[in-house]
Amino acid sequence: MEKYMIDVEEKIIRLREEIEWHNFNYYIKSVSVISDREFDEKMKELQFLEAQYPEFADPLSPAQRVGSDLSEEFEQVEHQYPMLSLSNTYSEGEIKDFYERTVKMLNEPFEIVAELKYDGTSISLIYEEGKLVRAITRGDGTRGDDVTVNVKTIRSIPLKLKGTYPAKFEIRGEVLLPWAEFERLNKIRAEHEEPLFANPRNVASGTLKLLNPSIVAGRHLDAYLYYVLGEYLPYENHYENLVAARSWGFKIPDVIKVCKNIQEILDYIKFWDVKRKNLPVATDGIVLKINSLHQQRLLAFTAKSPRWAVAFKFQSEQAETILESVSFQIGRTGVITPVANLKPVKLAGTVVKRASLHNADIIKELDIHIGDSVYVEKGGEIIPKIVGVNTNASSVYTKGNISFPVNCPECGAKLMRVAGESAHYCPNEWECSPQIKGKIEHFVTRKAMNINIGPETVEDLYNAGYIRNVADLYTVKYVDLMKLERWAEKSAQNYLDSLEASKNVPFERVLYALGIRFVGETVAKKLAKHFLCMDNIHNAEMEELTSVEDIGERIAKSIIDYFAEEKNLQTINRLKEYGLQMQLSKEATAMSSNKLNGETFVISGSFAQHSRDEYKAMIEQNGGKNISSISGNTDYILAGENMGPAKLEKAQTLGIKIITENDFLKMIE
Repeated sequence: MEKYMIDVEEKIIRLREEIEWHNFNYYIKSVSVISDREFDEKMKELQFLEAQYPEFADPLSPAQRVGSDLSEEFEQVEHQYPMLSLSNTYSEGEIKDFYERTVKMLNEPFEIVAELKYDGTSISLIYEEGKLVRAITRGDGTRGDDVTVNVKTIRSIPLKLKGTYPAKFEIRGEVLLPWAEFERLNKIRAEHEEPLFANPRNVASGTLKLLNPSIVAGRHLDAYLYYVLGEYLPYENHYENLVAARSWGFKIPDVIKVCKNIQEILDYIKFWDVKRKNLPVATDGIVLKINSLHQQRLLAFTAKSPRWAVAFKFQSEQAETILESVSFQIGRTGVITPVANLKPVKLAGTVVKRASLHNADIIKELDIHIGDSVYVEKGGEIIPKIVGVNTNASSVYTKGNISFPVNCPECGAKLMRVAGESAHYCPNEWECSPQIKGKIEHFVTRKAMNINIGPETVEDLYNAGYIRNVADLYTVKYVDLMKLERWAEKSAQNYLDSLEASKNVPFERVLYALGIRFVGETVAKKLAKHFLCMDNIHNAEMEELTSVEDIGERIAKSIIDYFAEEKNLQTINRLKEYGLQMQLSKEATAMSSNKLNGETFVISGSFAQHSRDEYKAMIEQNGGKNISSISGNTDYILAGENMGPAKLEKAQTLGIKIITENDFLKMIE
């Protein structure tokens, strides 16, 4: 038996070593030595053996990278070295200014290390005795979230190091979502009728904060490392420490260059402004760092950024292509949006086929025609925009004017344009199918009623004749659903269960879900708090509506017009009959007051008695306003432990009152 257990342990150790070796080859060297299937078989065997023999468990085993289904909150951790942001530059002139300032301040020869600036989310990795012990986000620069359990799922980040390395050090870099993975995830979301992700950076940042590591593992994040810190580093310059870190097993970009003069820096920028378009991940600039650590210490820091480093930001990426046609889409509020259909072109890592033209005024301003060669700019978002026309380019297409429609392309109603607004809209909201479906799609979203269907299902239910407005959702029966394609018992029951759960959705979200023009989430909250119930809003007149903060005449008129329509009142009455919340809950009403009326707050730091979100809710419930950044209009800083030093300095400079959580709770008691 003893020999058998020794054999099992040896096999587990061998499998771990093999898998780590394959991970290194695939994720660091980009070389695939075995097939995906062979790799998966080895991983499954290791997982099986570790489950069968927990006495041989190791938290640094590569089997731990797949994540688990356990959820845990993130702990805030103080950075040993503050994670300051870099000063940004946008022109060659500003780069030359940085270089000349450095010449004067150092008054001795120096080297500049030029690196690509990756567009992801910053991470700090702490290693002790060659093992990853902690991974921390940037946070406020002083403290960040401990996301170690999620970072362990990123296979390009080593859990154990190779070679000879310092006993303790920190390495920083960027967690990224590769373009290919971004497109794969969005394809899946489209198939599941979920909103598409906007850009890889947001996905990477949001993924690191997920509470389920198994979902994080499924996102296939990557990480590029670019900065080593510690007291006992092997070299006295930045570049050689990065080369050493590569030998320890880290993914250090191979595009880093040591520059001896300003011309080499400018040549590097010019080269990568073009070549970056072929990279597998998003970049948005160049980072320049003084190579010598001694010289870095001499230059030191400002309050916000190091003097020995600077970032150069690329201009938003553009591409040139042909405008083949223009489509006109109708949204849920009836607004007509022209969309340019383009000859496919690669832009910022993805193939672009469409771009927004916004409205008739933009089309006129651009003086754009079918067949024009146009410049398209993406700027990191899904739907790009046309920013100009190449008037010197010839086209094989027959040029033609873009005629903005007079009538709705869906229902034929004559389009209208409100004085002072740029958009045209279709007024036939009760018979124009895109508007009907759009209102229902808005109603079921997570921020509204959170009903378990998406746009394709709304389309199916509409085409089957089951729904014509949001109230009809509550009349669809199980037997009706089973008659439709792609519906099974489980999906039908999930839908019915979510309908039942929606009856507990708070009043302010019900109000938002109705889709009243110009009434977004924030306005809906303020209306609910002020008027307490739907009937009061219905009966409110212009003067009373405009007395509510942030509600002007345009929003007030839209609310009055909505409740003046008998069909809207019928819908609300039906929803009331089905059990939806039509008034603020007693708990929310009891907690509301005007004690903080008109006061603005910035929250900073960590708190003992309530979470930041709870304090934000208390501020709003008592008439106050939350803002994210400090300005002369800020009344109070609600400060917890480890308030960011930059915020503290700015608050003191502006003379803003800083209060503790005990002070705040006394204000609203």
